[in-house]
Amino acid sequence: MMLSPSAESPDDRNSLYSQSRNNRHKSGDKTSPISVILVSSGSRGNKLLFRYPFQRIADCPSSLSAKQRNPYALNTTGDVLEDPDGDSREQCPLTDEQLVAGFSDSILATILATKNDMCGKKFELKIDNVRFVGHPTLLQHSPLIQANADPSVISCMHNLSRRIAIALQHEERRCQYLTREAKLMLSMQDEITTTTETDGTPQSPFRQILPKCKLARDLKAAYDSLCTTGVVRLHINNWLEVSFCLPHKIHRVGGNYIPPEALERSLKAIRPYHALLLLESEKALLDQLPLDCSPAMVRLIKTCSAVKNLQQLAQDADLALLQIFQIAAHLVYWGKAIIIFPLCENNVYMLSPHANISLYSTLAKQFAQQFSGHDLPSMLAKFSLPVSLAEFRNPLEAPAQEAQLIQMVVWMLQRRLLIQLHTYVCLLISPSEDEPTPKGEELPLAARVGGRSLSTPSALSFGSPTSSDDMTLTSPSMENSSAELLPGGDSPLNKRMTETLLASLSEHERQVILNIPAAQNPEDLRMFARLLHYFRGHHHLEEIMYNENMRRSQLKTLFDKFRSVLIVTNHEDPIISIFQSPMEYTA
Repeated sequence: MMLSPSAESPDDRNSLYSQSRNNRHKSGDKTSPISVILVSSGSRGNKLLFRYPFQRIADCPSSLSAKQRNPYALNTTGDVLEDPDGDSREQCPLTDEQLVAGFSDSILATILATKNDMCGKKFELKIDNVRFVGHPTLLQHSPLIQANADPSVISCMHNLSRRIAIALQHEERRCQYLTREAKLMLSMQDEITTTTETDGTPQSPFRQILPKCKLARDLKAAYDSLCTTGVVRLHINNWLEVSFCLPHKIHRVGGNYIPPEALERSLKAIRPYHALLLLESEKALLDQLPLDCSPAMVRLIKTCSAVKNLQQLAQDADLALLQIFQIAAHLVYWGKAIIIFPLCENNVYMLSPHANISLYSTLAKQFAQQFSGHDLPSMLAKFSLPVSLAEFRNPLEAPAQEAQLIQMVVWMLQRRLLIQLHTYVCLLISPSEDEPTPKGEELPLAARVGGRSLSTPSALSFGSPTSSDDMTLTSPSMENSSAELLPGGDSPLNKRMTETLLASLSEHERQVILNIPAAQNPEDLRMFARLLHYFRGHHHLEEIMYNENMRRSQLKTLFDKFRSVLIVTNHEDPIISIFQSPMEYTA
């Protein structure tokens, strides 16, 4: 089990724990475990089989009251001891760095060995500033983290505990793997105990166990991975793979982590007109995939492009759109990709307010190495104000230069140096001075105008003169459109449909709109009424284009004709902004 700032106790035969300490954990990181502890309960009683980092009592001369010290030696109290294993988290001779919440190994073995009726259930035990989190089982594993750790961190630690427990259970049934490893640990502890009694020098058995016990090395690897990358990949008994990622470590923007809840909300809101941007090269991602991974994921990775939306990706990879969504969400959750809007010449980008613009930053060196003849600060300077990619187009340049521009934009998006701005439209009509506003209409227009569901995406590409302006965007599911334009010009039926769409407005608002010169054209008025429910600042221009199968030029012309009652703003798409802006996210 793993012991965390709060931990779970295991129960019956074997249990694994990880631990973290409130005020002494490195950099105040509340997402890393304090340690990992394996406990056994059986005929020999409750035994602490293994723990990592090692308990340094035997390595701290000052902790041995019976040992004579050199009166001329320097006082090393509080000094960090030499650490050949790279574990410098514990100091000597601080007692609370040698014990978990003030308990010895024997006490920990007792409190972490749970009863049989607690097996198969989540267990959480908080003692002072330490929390034990685990999934008790006859063969079990659990994490130890800080007591004030986020509940989502605790949940993730329990998930890892449960996965390792299941793998150990399987291997125990198959070949008694855990029994063999436990016997090896116990025999080495007995051997060290005998040696200690002979020469009188206390020694920690865990250091000797590590190179000889595969399970101990796996637990150490899990602990180290949780404290560094947040990605754990183990092969229990060189057979069963256990994969896990701690999203709090992976999804960090500007030093702040994205809570899993916010990430899940964003993934549920992605639409077919979004795109998937891989954060690593195709070869690097394919090399990381397990041998038995889904062929669909391989096809998606090979087909993925920053200029393809998810619907195009599904068509090119010959996969169902729902399957594309599922694989995309999986890649995003594991930190291998982010959601963006497909690159096209009308996309507007600007420099992220939190981008590193240092002349000699690591990013600047990487950019110069990858794009010879270009430097990152100069490139970022071009985006100091919002600029569309179309403004970089030069008909005299070779196609290779345009392709390089796309590569540079992709590179900057991958490193969160740029943010994309979308156009949003709000209907704003001043209230009548003659009539008081009824209570029912005190609500803003956004609350009185209904919304609608999204359907499938448009085909956008960067490089074609008609890429996202003059090309009609294909959206096969248009049954839910507000109203289709009917033949017959200004027919009575068309008039009634327009009046029905404007019925959500007050009489004053309708009169203001009807007095606009463009409203005298039945087609313009009908289109305005058809799009009315989008004019509340929640739907950006590209979404409207996709939903209503319209050209960008059509929409911009309509906005201009009714500009006296429409407010146009530009800001990020909240669905994908969590992947771009380092903000303080709350669950």
